[in-house]
Amino acid sequence: MLMTGRDYVDSIRDGRQVWIDGEPVKDVTKHPAFKPMVDVRARVYDMAHQDEHRDVMVQPADDGEDCSVSWTPPRSKEDLHAKWRWVDAVMEDIGGVVYRLGDETIGAVWSLLDGKDVLHDVDPRFTANIERHIDHAHRGDLFTVSGNTDPKGDRSRPPQEQDPDMLLHAVKETDAGIVVRGAKYETAAAYAHQAFVKPTIANWGDAKMSDYALGFMCPMGAPGLKHICRSSLATGKNPRDYPSTSKFDEIDTLLVFDDVLIPWEDVFFYQHTQAAGFIRSMLHRYSALPFVIRVLHIADLLIGAAKFNAEQTGLDKQPAVREKLAQLGAWREGIRAHVLASIELAEASAGGLMMPHQSMIYAGRIHACSGLPNMMHLARELTGGQICITPDSETFEGVETKPWMDKYYTVNDRWDAEDRRKLLAFARDLVNSDHAGHRLTFALFAQSPPFAHLNAEYMTFDFDGPKRAVKKAADLSDKVMGNR
Repeated sequence: MLMTGRDYVDSIRDGRQVWIDGEPVKDVTKHPAFKPMVDVRARVYDMAHQDEHRDVMVQPADDGEDCSVSWTPPRSKEDLHAKWRWVDAVMEDIGGVVYRLGDETIGAVWSLLDGKDVLHDVDPRFTANIERHIDHAHRGDLFTVSGNTDPKGDRSRPPQEQDPDMLLHAVKETDAGIVVRGAKYETAAAYAHQAFVKPTIANWGDAKMSDYALGFMCPMGAPGLKHICRSSLATGKNPRDYPSTSKFDEIDTLLVFDDVLIPWEDVFFYQHTQAAGFIRSMLHRYSALPFVIRVLHIADLLIGAAKFNAEQTGLDKQPAVREKLAQLGAWREGIRAHVLASIELAEASAGGLMMPHQSMIYAGRIHACSGLPNMMHLARELTGGQICITPDSETFEGVETKPWMDKYYTVNDRWDAEDRRKLLAFARDLVNSDHAGHRLTFALFAQSPPFAHLNAEYMTFDFDGPKRAVKKAADLSDKVMGNR
């Protein structure tokens, strides 16, 4: 059934073992490093119960049970549009951008459904688990995160030639399941319900069987699981000066599997490198959509901050400034066009789902992520040097300093000193802060590194069309088409 925010908060008080800054955390829902994001996720759950949001947030299952749009497997173009509306509604309500809310991860689980026949041929023991877990997340309203990246160690050497725990692997089989050891980096793990854990990109060589080739679902409070979290970027920062950092710092976790038992019913594939490689090749066919939509929202924030700044100082009338704003706008519209086209050209999958047009959504991801660093710098230029030299909010309120701040930061009747300060603080947090740099790196690598983005496009782009055009134009023989 649909959770409320209160249900969600209570559900993650499960005795999970969490550390941050070297100290144990008794309750992640109350700890200052985690509470802002717990509150955001709780707010998203509550939106589904409010009349003004219900139509966007809720979609009945086949039997009429109310379920979240975010967890509903897409079976039509309208379902994909509904997911876009869900992301828009959430980002607009919370007033910012959050990458890990679960809707961007559950799609990776749906991709297992598309590969069920292949997985069944490799090892039929686990395919029944796939549909059950998809339904469990759907009806249970479970916040699911993703576990991809291992510490890896020396990448020039196979794990067997160094500490084997550098890659997550099975160390033992029991009647109850497999025991796994190693670690994964997972954003939002400390305040999620479960994680879909699977291999990182790997060169399996000629190996057919490997204890490192495994995928499973794991609850975040499982015995033996340790959450070792990075420090909060908001620590010691005034929320008035860092409005985004203070609300939306998504805490990343080194999730240590210290001989964790994974029951057989939670295993999706095990030991077979063919299965692992196959799943990696199709992992983002659904999850790329909400990921790219989030970058679209980042684009809107960059454009809004830059345009406001140009308008208040009158620079928006300068051709050079308009050119830069147009570059931001064109980048943003390119993202939107790819998202829209990927839905309108959506394709039926082998598992009976409707997936965004693969080449189009992967091209959109490349356009969005490769352009983001340049567009952030462009917004930095347009918001001006004052974002790095403006004093903090306490200076604007100090008895002795306030008159000077009012004098020099009031621009006109529309822009008084306080609104000017708020805009500059927001812009600084958006493009110049630790959080801005962290989010940029996250966007570049969250769905695998840039070279993998390009490889996904290579594997899904239809090269036959351009080849046929050249064959005709150059009057080539039929044999040149071949099959490769």
